[in-house]
Amino acid sequence: MHYKNLHLDKFQEDAILAIESNHSVVVSAPTGSGKTLIADYIIDRDIKKGIKVIYTAPIKALSNQKYKDFCRDYGEEKIGLLTGDTVKNPNASVLIMTTEIYRNMALSHDPIVEQISYVIFDEIHYINDIERGYVWEESIIFSKNSVRFLCLSATIPNAKEFASWIESIKEHEVQVIIHDKREVPLEKKFFDTELGICTLEEIKDIADIPDYKHVQGRKRSRRPNLKAPNHVDLIKEIKESKLPCLFFNFSRKKCQDNALALVRANLFVIDPRIRPIVRIKLEHALKEVRELESTKVLMQALPYGIAFHHAGLIPLIKELIEELFGAGSIKVLYTTETFAVGINMPAKTVCFESLRKFDGVNFRFLNSKEYFQIAGRAGRRGIDKEGFVYSMLDRRDFDYNFIKKIISADTEPLNSRFKLSVNTVLNLIKNHTQEEIDAILKNNFFTFQKFGKGFSKIRRNMFSFSFEKTKKKLVHLGYVKDNKLTEKGIFSCEIYSDEILIGEIFAASFYLELNEYQMLMILACLCYESREKTEFYKQYPSKFVNDLKKRLKSDDYLSREPRFNNLDSLTALMHPCYDNKTIFDIMDNTNLLEGDLIRFFRQILDKINQIKQATQDQRLRQILKSCQGLIINCLRDIDTV
Repeated sequence: MHYKNLHLDKFQEDAILAIESNHSVVVSAPTGSGKTLIADYIIDRDIKKGIKVIYTAPIKALSNQKYKDFCRDYGEEKIGLLTGDTVKNPNASVLIMTTEIYRNMALSHDPIVEQISYVIFDEIHYINDIERGYVWEESIIFSKNSVRFLCLSATIPNAKEFASWIESIKEHEVQVIIHDKREVPLEKKFFDTELGICTLEEIKDIADIPDYKHVQGRKRSRRPNLKAPNHVDLIKEIKESKLPCLFFNFSRKKCQDNALALVRANLFVIDPRIRPIVRIKLEHALKEVRELESTKVLMQALPYGIAFHHAGLIPLIKELIEELFGAGSIKVLYTTETFAVGINMPAKTVCFESLRKFDGVNFRFLNSKEYFQIAGRAGRRGIDKEGFVYSMLDRRDFDYNFIKKIISADTEPLNSRFKLSVNTVLNLIKNHTQEEIDAILKNNFFTFQKFGKGFSKIRRNMFSFSFEKTKKKLVHLGYVKDNKLTEKGIFSCEIYSDEILIGEIFAASFYLELNEYQMLMILACLCYESREKTEFYKQYPSKFVNDLKKRLKSDDYLSREPRFNNLDSLTALMHPCYDNKTIFDIMDNTNLLEGDLIRFFRQILDKINQIKQATQDQRLRQILKSCQGLIINCLRDIDTV
């Protein structure tokens, strides 16, 4: 079979035949093997038929990339984008959105879901995510039975179990397509301070040799005090023929620091092709963009073919780096792991600075799925005969059996992370009878994994008790009465996080005495993610803020919310915004990276959109619209899709 002048691999052909039979399809295939061609087939086919297709992605960067790709391939008029803070062409044939947006549409019975042929879940393995995994489950559970799914992932060890669950709850055939051959094989090696590039076995052999001082009884540890390996030394050992290289760090600051360190090592000569490209890209950019610390560091590195990429950069700078990398002008790109998901740009070599990362709670080893997701970027199909993966190993972290298990195969199965949010409970009460709710609460992947195909016969499960507990709380707070939603409940079923907190502010009387600035401050507290090392250099005390603090303190429910303790600090961000300053002015007040500031303001825009959708109060909508305008004005010089 041929499609788009390409001879299809058997797994692609099998998936397309299943789609033509109106089946859902779960595709498990290595990174770079051509899974997205199957999604392209659905989109191309259904655009011609005038049928809606939804493409979901786990992160906004991937949504934005796909939007640009599909607009180029099919025309802007046929493609829409929905990401919370951004709405473009919502009536288009193909709607690209974050998975959360689709889940919200399916749960609330949005009319759009009546018109869908297929929902494409890119990176379906995000169902394993501890915090967000339930979103993927609910997206499937609450979809119409007429909807079909295309689930794409690099490797799914229990793909048949996952497909069987979908079949059981959606009552249609789900075909599993497994392709385990990489088009470009990987050579996986390690980098040790003493041995250089080597195998895991070679490190084991030398690590097992007792230290001389240990033998003499003067030291407890068997292992010598060996300094951690250095990224510059690894790049020195990688031959020019093995570039370009994606060098993955788990710290944004390290990405920038390492790029500068590599420049100072003088390993590469200046590439005369790069400066003209940079000049053209930045010729219309504001002076403030060029004066950012990250831009200055990048301008030192780029002429040598060295760069860094992470979510803390402004969109224009990320675009520049992506364009240069795509053009083959970057030799070494230091980047965070989101690059392995958000942007389809493979390299000949992938390096890991470490196989350990901080997950928000603890430092831990990568699991096999994380390792292969990143390692899979090595080796460009049609260009390289082989891809190379090098992992830097600190002897203090050396655990031969554990590391061997991580790199040998992706053994991480899909596991349920299902949990009942307040929003889910509200929408269940609003849209379903108790009998339907009891059935739905058994449809999750967790129950299927525990009871198998007999899951439907169990009378009640743990989620039934969780539902009743949450419902009882909602009754107590006035969101539910006599098994129906009150006005507060109807409001909060349109809010997708902090449902009760936002309800107590904007569905009760609290907001009535808030002015525009106080409302901005409340929204800022809701969206700000406090971090220990964040600093605010200038604050703006005022009567408005003092009055707001008094009002919050006197409210029984809101006085218990710790996020409002950040009110004084957040004036550093919101007062300049309210005063019609740009984001560049705000950057002078904090050490937050520019990309993090953009994300913060976009999250406020998302919250505003939800509240505007939920409320019937035209005055509140008008004030929120004004707040929205202030933030859009603040982002005016840098905000692009």
